[in-house]
Amino acid sequence: MTSLATPWLVLLFAVASVATWFAGVSLSKTTDSLDARFGLGEELGGIILLAIAGTLPEIAITISAASRGNLDLAAGNLIGGIAVQTMVLVLCDFASGPERPLTFLVGALTPVLEAMLVVLVTAAMLMGALLSPSTAIGGVVSPASLAIVVMWILGVYVINRVRKEPRWSVSMPGSSRGRTRRERRATTHPYAGRTTPQVAAMFAAACVVTLVAGIVLEVAGNTLAGRAGIRGVIFGATVLATATALPEISSGIAAVRLGDNALAIGDIFGGNAFQLCLFVVADVIAGAPVLTKAGTLNSWLAGLGILLTAIYAIGVVGRPYRTIARLGPDSVLAIVAFGLGVAGLVVLPR
Repeated sequence: MTSLATPWLVLLFAVASVATWFAGVSLSKTTDSLDARFGLGEELGGIILLAIAGTLPEIAITISAASRGNLDLAAGNLIGGIAVQTMVLVLCDFASGPERPLTFLVGALTPVLEAMLVVLVTAAMLMGALLSPSTAIGGVVSPASLAIVVMWILGVYVINRVRKEPRWSVSMPGSSRGRTRRERRATTHPYAGRTTPQVAAMFAAACVVTLVAGIVLEVAGNTLAGRAGIRGVIFGATVLATATALPEISSGIAAVRLGDNALAIGDIFGGNAFQLCLFVVADVIAGAPVLTKAGTLNSWLAGLGILLTAIYAIGVVGRPYRTIARLGPDSVLAIVAFGLGVAGLVVLPR
C-alpha cells in the first residue's frame, strides 16, 4: 500500500473513513440490540461492551501502528482523540436547537462524574509519560498503563452505582435529560425483526469492517503524512483522530435529536476515558512501554483534552442559558481553546 501513488492513497483514506462511519452506525445499533436481548442494560458489562464497540477504530489503529513501530502515531491518535472527540459536543450542541445550550438541557450530573474520570485517567497518563522505561513490567507494560485500566474499571463501577442508587437529588428547571440507556432500549429495539444470531453476525461483520478500515487508515494516513512532512503525532491527533471520531459524531447527533441529551454527553466522555486503556494493548503489541515515548506534543494534547473536558463539565453545572449562533458559551470557548491548542502544536519545541 505504501508504494501507491498519492491520489490512490487519498482515495483509500476517504473510502476507509466512509466505511468507518457506516460500520460505526451498525455497531451502535447492533450493540443496542444485543444489549437489550441479553439484559445487560446499564450494568457494568453493558457499559464495557459499549466502550469496546465504540473504540474499535482506535483499537485497530493502535494495533496496526504499534506493530509497525509507529509509536508516535499510536499515542497521538489515542491522546489527541480525547480532544477531537470532545469537540463532537460542539456539533451536538448545534443540533440541540437554537434556544438553549446542550449543557443547559442535560438535566443530570452523572456526565460530570464521567468527565472527572476522563481527567483522572488522563492525569495518570501524563504521570506515566514521565516514568523511566526501566519501570516497565517485564520490560514491556508500563505500570501507568495498568493503573489507567484499573482506574477506569473502578470509575465505571462507581458511576454505575451512582446512576442506579443516587445519594442526592438534582433539580434542573427547564432541562430535558431524555431517556436513560435502559429506557431507550426498552422503547427502541433495533433489528427487532431479526434473530439474535443474525444480529450477532451483523455485529461481527461491522467489527471486521471497522478493524480493516482502521488498518487502512493507519497505513495510508501514515504514508500520506510522511510524504507531506507532517509529524505522526500531529497527523494522528488531528486528521486520523477526526476520521475515527465519525461514529461518535453520528451517534451523538442522533441522540440529541431524539432528546437524549445526557446520553450524548455521557457517551463522549465514557469513550474518551476508555480510549486511554488501549495503551496496555499498544505496550504489548510494541513490546515496549509506549507512554514513556509520548513526548512533548502528546503531553500538550493531553492537557488540551483535560481543558476541553473541564469546559463542558463546568457547563453542565453552570448551565448557560443563552446561545450564540446556536452554540452555548461553553462550546464557543471550546472552539477557541481547540484552535489555540492545535496552533500550539506548530510552535512547541520538538
